[in-house]
Amino acid sequence: MSDAHPIRSRRPGLSVGVWIIAGVVLAAIGAVGAWLQHDAPGRSAEPRTEFTAHNPPPGLSTALTTGQHLHWSRCASPPTARTGYDCATMKAPLDYRKPDGRTIDVALIRRKATGPNARRIGSLVLNFGGPGLSGVSGLPERLNQYQPLLDRYDLVSFDPRGVGATIPVRCGKTADDTGYDGVDACAKHSGAILPYIGTSHTARDLDLLRYLLGDERLHYFGVSYGTALGAVYAHLYPSHVGRLVLEASVDPTEDLDEEQVSQVRAVQAAFDRFAEYCAARIRHCPTGDGPEEAARRMARLADRLQKKPAPAGGGRNLDADDLAYAVSDHLVLGTDGWSPLAKALTALIDHNDGRPMGKGADDIGSADRAATPHDSNSAARTAITCADSSLRPGFERLDRDEARIKAASPVFGAAWSTGVYLCYDWPFDGERATLQVSADGAAPVLVVGGTGDPITPYSGARHMARALGDGVGVLLTAEEEGHGTYPQNRCVTERIDHYLRTGRTPGPGTVCRGTMS
Repeated sequence: MSDAHPIRSRRPGLSVGVWIIAGVVLAAIGAVGAWLQHDAPGRSAEPRTEFTAHNPPPGLSTALTTGQHLHWSRCASPPTARTGYDCATMKAPLDYRKPDGRTIDVALIRRKATGPNARRIGSLVLNFGGPGLSGVSGLPERLNQYQPLLDRYDLVSFDPRGVGATIPVRCGKTADDTGYDGVDACAKHSGAILPYIGTSHTARDLDLLRYLLGDERLHYFGVSYGTALGAVYAHLYPSHVGRLVLEASVDPTEDLDEEQVSQVRAVQAAFDRFAEYCAARIRHCPTGDGPEEAARRMARLADRLQKKPAPAGGGRNLDADDLAYAVSDHLVLGTDGWSPLAKALTALIDHNDGRPMGKGADDIGSADRAATPHDSNSAARTAITCADSSLRPGFERLDRDEARIKAASPVFGAAWSTGVYLCYDWPFDGERATLQVSADGAAPVLVVGGTGDPITPYSGARHMARALGDGVGVLLTAEEEGHGTYPQNRCVTERIDHYLRTGRTPGPGTVCRGTMS
């Protein structure tokens, strides 16, 4: 499952394009070495007590479990992690069906808890979405969002398989190229690892990580695609589930094609709400007097840009597809993105100036909005998505699905429709059509959904809570615009933090008011 929109897939017979929102992934290398204590701002001077778990993942050799220890030391990269963070690598089987075979190195990063030992719960493992986002570079970028939890938890993240420093997928023109040059390039440079990149393999890495961190149960906070990873973990290891938060949840009942239709409808609905606001509140609104006029104006603008792209600064040009993606990037930010979007559209429509639109999209990567997929790795995204999905549609279905997506959104349908070609000629079979997430017997899992989410529609959170099982999935609803509500919505933040600190979920049917109330 993916939380980003597609871009420029080509027709069958040519290399398949990639789902990507403009951005870059920073390469992150976990440094291995002897234990090294170092000073860091805010750390407790009290001697630290390390935790020990006694329930290793089943089926693994002692060399990987009781015989393996994480050697944390100063992070060599990224530069933002050189102060206050520790890095390490974890050995894991490439193929869990052959646990004594080849191993891989999983890159890890940690920010130690600042509270007293007696109050420390353990480690909280974070996944920021994607698929394709680096946790090693992501934790320093997003620390301010999770800082209040440091009094009770070590904050830990990692580069999932195929991402960053963990057996990175390479699909570029050369083995060192991080770009995407099609399926043949993926098979040439990464064919040996592609069958082992999917979410279920990473979920098994999570359980090994849990054990090596010293936790009997996994405490986890996953956002967007990270909810798929957390839910698959709960399915595989229900007795190892601790306090799991699944925020901006994907829909486990939809296959890849159904997900694309739902997403394009959700982003269109978010744009329509922006257009209504713009007409009512912004003088000289660039989208006119409401959603219908906005669709007409956007169609004229897209046609103009398709014929002659607008300059966007830095030697870049903005074409029709770029416009759709950039508008979506603003909508990801909720109402915070509406005023900048209106200004950027005005500059583009009136002055053919694409710089504000491009700059707004660039700025999204550093915004405090949960799991914006701005800096995702397109090769990893494709590899993980196609490893998870068993759909390999034929030409007739491709044409039908493309037409269905175009019809679902007058503003975004054309750009999104290219995603139907993502996996049609992927060289390996995918795991299944939809996620398996039933987790009978697991501790309660908190599922959070925003009613105005343009990337992972609210229906997905409702379906996720139900699919986890009775007494397991607990739904928290946020009446908010934008992709992700933590920590933007105070009510959501208080309830998530309370659950992570106490293990007690909000009451059934809890709704947090917000911008849509």
